[in-house]
Amino acid sequence: MALGLAMLHLSQVHHETGCNALIFGYFHKGKIVNRNLILIAALVLIAAVWALTFPLTKIAVLGGYRNLGIIFWSSTISVVVLGVVVALRGLVVPLHPAALLRYGFVALFGTVLPSAASYTAAEHLPAGVISVCMSMIPLLALPLAICLGLDRATPGRILGLALGLSGVLMITLPDASLPGAALAGYVLLAMLAVLCYALESVGLGRLGRAGLDPIQLLLGASIIAAIVTLPIALVAGTFIVPVLPVSKAEVAVVLSGLANTAAYVGFVWIIGSGGAVFASQVAYLVTGFGVLWSMILLGESYSIWIWCAVTVILAGVFLTQPHPKSKTAPAA
Repeated sequence: MALGLAMLHLSQVHHETGCNALIFGYFHKGKIVNRNLILIAALVLIAAVWALTFPLTKIAVLGGYRNLGIIFWSSTISVVVLGVVVALRGLVVPLHPAALLRYGFVALFGTVLPSAASYTAAEHLPAGVISVCMSMIPLLALPLAICLGLDRATPGRILGLALGLSGVLMITLPDASLPGAALAGYVLLAMLAVLCYALESVGLGRLGRAGLDPIQLLLGASIIAAIVTLPIALVAGTFIVPVLPVSKAEVAVVLSGLANTAAYVGFVWIIGSGGAVFASQVAYLVTGFGVLWSMILLGESYSIWIWCAVTVILAGVFLTQPHPKSKTAPAA
């Protein structure tokens, strides 16, 4: 969080500083080496923090929290943290129509819909499987971006899409891939969340931010998400009031909200400092850390089909990484 907040002024995407510059820069002067090592360390840290949200969500749902209740509290935590950040920076949350449109768009496709789907899936699926599914976001965003003229197709990227689809099939089709064959339907529910994130990414690339700072955008979206989900959660009976003594579920919800907010802020900084191509590598690390954290914190184990799916999907993500001139925005 501190690293991202200190470097917020670098939030503009600099596509010219990609992973190639990072690699070749390592062999130049010591100052460049130090900068690149900091970027690599920051990327690993951000991925590790972001990946914690998967097992933490699982702990929350095992403790009785449900989708809309978790969304409300996570959004509220983001509002408090980002509200302080915006106030300290002397900014405000614009309320003009263009800003409200983008707040609502990000709230709907970046928070409410995908979180409701993924949290419901988390009630039944291992947290590691959810993290593997989330790595499919760039794979689904690519064909959407191509259809809107925001990106272009190449043979390698088409192969990447095919690999991603093959990875999903490895999770859903074999009887030995999941703890129970009936859970395959929940994988599709998790993929619905992935589709929403992809729509958010491509939609922001199409709409633009209308001059909004990324933190202003996320704050406005979090406010709308909290306002929308509170009455629905109350009516649906999924709202939970934290009580004392605090259980592991409450701690997990708070930590998940903080981790998600901190990781997003750090991701914005990474894009500005290392470029969109370098920042996109976080997809591999988040997936790996998600599986690792789930094994450590939840004691999960996976079949050979899941491990094969991880390998195939990450290969697909590598082949479909952002084109230097892509206008697809990073998902919030």
